[in-house]
Amino acid sequence: MAQTFDVCIRGAGIAGRTLALLLARDRLRVALVVPPQPRSQQHRDVRAYALNASSRAVLQSLRCWPDEKDATPVVGMQVFGDLDGQVEFHAASQDVQALAWIVDVPALEQRLAEAVRYQPQVEIVEQPVEAALTAVCEGRHSSSRNEFGVEFSVTPYSQHAIATRLRCELPHGGIARQWFTPEGILAFLPLGGAEGHEVAVVWSLEHSLLPDWLQSEEASFTTRLQSISQDALGQLELVAERASWPLQQAVADRWCGPLDRNSPQSWVLAGDAAHNVHPLAGQGLNLGLGDVQALARILQERDYWRSPADLKLLRRYERERKAALAPMGLAMDGLQQLFARPEVPVQMLRNWGMKGFERSGPLKAWMARQAMGLL
Repeated sequence: MAQTFDVCIRGAGIAGRTLALLLARDRLRVALVVPPQPRSQQHRDVRAYALNASSRAVLQSLRCWPDEKDATPVVGMQVFGDLDGQVEFHAASQDVQALAWIVDVPALEQRLAEAVRYQPQVEIVEQPVEAALTAVCEGRHSSSRNEFGVEFSVTPYSQHAIATRLRCELPHGGIARQWFTPEGILAFLPLGGAEGHEVAVVWSLEHSLLPDWLQSEEASFTTRLQSISQDALGQLELVAERASWPLQQAVADRWCGPLDRNSPQSWVLAGDAAHNVHPLAGQGLNLGLGDVQALARILQERDYWRSPADLKLLRRYERERKAALAPMGLAMDGLQQLFARPEVPVQMLRNWGMKGFERSGPLKAWMARQAMGLL
């Protein structure tokens, strides 16, 4: 007798595998689509994510949190404006262990893959299969989203991100650092433990500057980053290749629907297939993991007679996650637009605003706890 599935998940990235494990824990039968990977030259994956307490908790509950060397706690954050504005956050002042954890992507993906491999409720398939619910976690370039007729409203930014890794002369001390400059936003994210000397780099810069810095000589590249970072970590050494991608804000007009007019089967979007935000606050994957937690919870709490494809449930999930996304998306877009303006009066205004925010007390504390996933 052919295997029947409650949920077919298209997309086997971090969000898709996390969703598979959450649903399997609630005894749903899950098919996870993992297409055959073409043989190609392997490059080091330079991505790292800033995960908040909520994301950490769900991954720990699945026993998928990486080892200490691959999940560095952020005990402080320093944000520098392009004049003299500065904002600092400290875990101690929030009475928490860490503001976030910088997680090495390959290490996290390996832990999730191992957990899926040993989960009997999850079957790996190479092509989508029939199921009551199809969950789309394919990322920003989702083909299933187009298949289901979903409009993906994209607002492109005039920026690309360059990501890589640096070895630093000085230890980072568990501090995440970010510099806003007229040419873009540079972030150093600590790796390798509290006294590590390696950082993940995300440099968001104007399109016109991308070719020069993506292909520049290593010495020129590191000298420029050292200048922007004001020698905060001393001499810098490039230890990985440079990757890049265009930045955008985007949201799907519909996050769920029936497979067709007369079908009892449904589809639902989660993660980057449903929304994209600017990476300046490192909230993209946190929002995606928030999606899969909410979807799994709503399906787990359903009445016994309701199918996972019940559109009433799926629309509840859509309303909940759109409400959570809206303020974060507006904040990230507003900050990006504000710091993209090169005019001197605008520079003065935003640096004045940073100084005011630094002294704001309760507002600053509330924003910190919101970003940490504690509210």
